[in-house]
Amino acid sequence: MLPISICIIAKNEESNIENCLKPLRVYDWEIIVVDTGSTDRTREIAGRYADKVLDYTWCDDFAAARNYSIGQASHDTILVIDSDEYLTEVDVEAMQQLASQNPTSVGLLSRENHYQLNGTDSVYVDLVERLFSRKYYHYEGIIHEQVRLREPDRYTYETYQIPLILNHSGYSGSEESLREKAMRNISLLEKNLETHPDNPYTYFQIGQAYNMIHDDVNACLYYGKGLSYDVDPAAEYVQMMVIGYGYALLHLNRAEEALGLNGVYDAFAVSADFFTLMGLIYLRNGQYMNALLEFVKALSCDKAHVVGSNSFIPSYNIGLINEMMGDTEAALMHYRKCGDFPMALEKIQELTN
Repeated sequence: MLPISICIIAKNEESNIENCLKPLRVYDWEIIVVDTGSTDRTREIAGRYADKVLDYTWCDDFAAARNYSIGQASHDTILVIDSDEYLTEVDVEAMQQLASQNPTSVGLLSRENHYQLNGTDSVYVDLVERLFSRKYYHYEGIIHEQVRLREPDRYTYETYQIPLILNHSGYSGSEESLREKAMRNISLLEKNLETHPDNPYTYFQIGQAYNMIHDDVNACLYYGKGLSYDVDPAAEYVQMMVIGYGYALLHLNRAEEALGLNGVYDAFAVSADFFTLMGLIYLRNGQYMNALLEFVKALSCDKAHVVGSNSFIPSYNIGLINEMMGDTEAALMHYRKCGDFPMALEKIQELTN
């Protein structure tokens, strides 16, 4: 079997590190933890599970820390995991076979990102580049670092999906911890803009950081800057940026301005997330039939990043439209399709009482 080294960087993660490492220890993988300056019990807890716990002096460069960690591994095949992620599902044999068959490509794992929305635990699912051979790849970028070819002139960057799922809790901490993380990220991203001022991905990430702390004004500003460039609509981060921009406009009560996304409809009408967004934009503008059409499209769309964007979220809004039009029976039918979605349960109780 192909030997794999798991590489993790961590700082002050005593509340997460055991949840991260314990599920990994079950498998025959080498575990490397690089501590970048913890002042809590992160290092002590990591020592119970990791094969190596090493120190690295933080230099405001995530790629440098990542590259140091993979350099300390005993094996060339690297699986990178963050300290606020933990393994929920994996087919080890299939993953190792895929890695053996694709030695010069990068494996994408599925990550379930948890965050609070409307008082409930919400989940956004994305694919992230994490399994690769260090002979061909390393990290670049001081923040939101990305896996890049060491010799791009000799090899082609290609990806494949691996049967591994992680649960990510990094967006569901306290407001104070989220703000601290966001401001750290923004500081590094702005530093990155000084040398790469025309990178739309950096503007997107700054928008994401402001979005994390519900600063819709700045989120809208930076998403807008990113979208002002000639970006590829097929790129996942661009699709996320359009959706983030639309929601930021709605949160700022700029629903009429959000209608401008009609102009890019054909390019982005590929996911339930976008259909749901457009439905909400039409709903806020009083265009109920257009909204209804978008929510119906969302229900029939297989591609969905936000859990519920092709099920209970459009069903709830279809129920809301029917309620607004006076059809209580139809509204209740759609609310009941939402399962245990709290807002739908409240509506059912309200209408049945």
